[in-house]
Amino acid sequence: MTIDRRQEILNAATKSFSLYGYKATTMDQVAKLANVGKGTIYTFFTNKEELFDEIIGKLIEDMEEAAANAIQSDRSFQENVHQALYSMLEFRLEHQLSIKLAQEERDIGTPIVQQVMKKLENSILDFIKSKIERAIEKGEIKKCNPEITAFVLLKLYVALIFDWEQNNRPLDQEEIANLFNLYIFKGLSIR
Repeated sequence: MTIDRRQEILNAATKSFSLYGYKATTMDQVAKLANVGKGTIYTFFTNKEELFDEIIGKLIEDMEEAAANAIQSDRSFQENVHQALYSMLEFRLEHQLSIKLAQEERDIGTPIVQQVMKKLENSILDFIKSKIERAIEKGEIKKCNPEITAFVLLKLYVALIFDWEQNNRPLDQEEIANLFNLYIFKGLSIR
């Protein structure tokens, strides 16, 4: 059985970043968790930033895959957007690394963590934007600015899932879908 040292280092670094955050993680900690010498890490990664960037790249890839898997060709655009957004936000909630990074961004404001959180958000926005563009092309929705629409959709989801829960009973997935349908797809008009 061959040992993949690089993967062991990535696993150990992910664990360290998830437990301690970016700022408090050191290459010594990663080496200890990976059970390798610190020099071994540098044979694969130039520095902590490069190691972190690879982990974040994989996190984004996995999150996008979860969203893509939530989309089904037999459902409407509205249902697919809801499922994709919900799965991406649930993915972020279920992964300790993204939770720790959100805490570090809020509490410490570490610049590289702020960049990573923006990169995560941009990944979600790009994914939604591509689905909106496809829906416009297929005639499923009215012509609109896909970038602004993606932004509004994401911010509404974040508000309903995270912000609302700070002082209220959490909404279930069906309630969120109904509100989303009301506010975005049907509007509040009584006509």
